[in-house]
Amino acid sequence: MGLGGIGAVLFDMDGTLVDSDAAVERAWERWAAEYGVDPVAALAIAHGSPADRTIRRLMPALDDTTVAAAAARQLALQYDDLSDVVATPGAHELLTALARLGLPWAVVTSADTRLAEARLGAAGIIAPVLVTVDDVRVGKPDPEGYRRAAALLGVPVTRCLVVEDAEVGLRAGRAAGAMTAALKGLDGDLRLDDLTQLARQLDRSPTAR
Repeated sequence: MGLGGIGAVLFDMDGTLVDSDAAVERAWERWAAEYGVDPVAALAIAHGSPADRTIRRLMPALDDTTVAAAAARQLALQYDDLSDVVATPGAHELLTALARLGLPWAVVTSADTRLAEARLGAAGIIAPVLVTVDDVRVGKPDPEGYRRAAALLGVPVTRCLVVEDAEVGLRAGRAAGAMTAALKGLDGDLRLDDLTQLARQLDRSPTAR
């Protein structure tokens, strides 16, 4: 399926629509220091995954209650750290193009609702549909979030384009049955330097909507 067959676009948030990488890294570094975990190891696997999944991988001996508390602490470190959170290059241009083309879109993120709304707000983005870790039973790389977003938009997931900057999210998009667009040198059906590139490609492609 080419871009002409796309009926909706499903975005990851952190690193895709919102440049929050520095804030994410600061939070994981502080959390790692508090919990006696190697921060390099934490950052190597944290991006794009729900906090509890990352913590289970880092500290597999923890019981469920302790994991939940550790994940809550990790999120708490992120809530108020918005000083350098902005939209990624091309994000607003792309969202304007989607509006012009009549293509619906959603955000699917491993953040919880409070954090997602704070970061999107800091970036000046209002998501018409937002699916967070609070809305799914299993986070990325499970496809549940992307399938839920497609259903909420009323578009078959096989006609959706998932835009991601993390391998765990690309795996979720592929498992859902969507076409994928990958940032940061990762492999997808499309490989993007930035979101401006996707805006221009969509403008050149006759859409099915």
